[in-house]
Amino acid sequence: MSETILLVDDDESLRQVMSQYLAQEGYRVIAAGSGAEALKLFYSERPGAVLLDLMMPGMDGWEVCARLRELSDAPILLVSARTSQEDKLRGFRLGIDDYLAKPFSLAELAARLQAVLARSRKTGAEAEKNLAWNELRMDLGKRQVWCGGKPILLTPTEFRMLEILIRKQGSVATEDELRQEIWGSERPVDSSAVRRYVWLLRQKIEADPAKPARVLAVRGAGYRLGP
Repeated sequence: MSETILLVDDDESLRQVMSQYLAQEGYRVIAAGSGAEALKLFYSERPGAVLLDLMMPGMDGWEVCARLRELSDAPILLVSARTSQEDKLRGFRLGIDDYLAKPFSLAELAARLQAVLARSRKTGAEAEKNLAWNELRMDLGKRQVWCGGKPILLTPTEFRMLEILIRKQGSVATEDELRQEIWGSERPVDSSAVRRYVWLLRQKIEADPAKPARVLAVRGAGYRLGP
């Protein structure tokens, strides 16, 4: 089965050229002309990689990238006419896998795409480290979680939050630590985002989310795993 690629660019003619070339290379290409459309397609199609333009009206590529990273670890290749070092560093801090400057050759595009997909598959195949805390088990390579022996489906953001807490082995993770580790410095979020994801995580791993026994709040400090 061919790999599905999500192509996001507001330039219709460029989308058509890139789509046709990648289809000839054996990929299944789905295309979006805006950030909002891209997110809808990503939710419904779950592509194996994303080719993402930065400069789009409305929701720009930075915001799309940040939202995708809350949902998925799929490779993201930024394709942009913005070529400053600052832009590239911002992209990598947001979690992109590669940066291709416009104008580019279609052959280079295909080669870069093939490379990020290969790295993604290799990382998934080689990562075998497991984490555990009481009844919680995490397989970092397979991105799987069990609680009391039952599989739990977590979003990438929930997964990273639980990973941070388990690595602490009962010590407190401050809200600042959680914000930095999950969202990074390029997408500042306030305490409400941390609390929202703590609430979501509790819905999935607590016997009674209203009376949490696994993810505990430490007043004035942050959160830790219990008991």
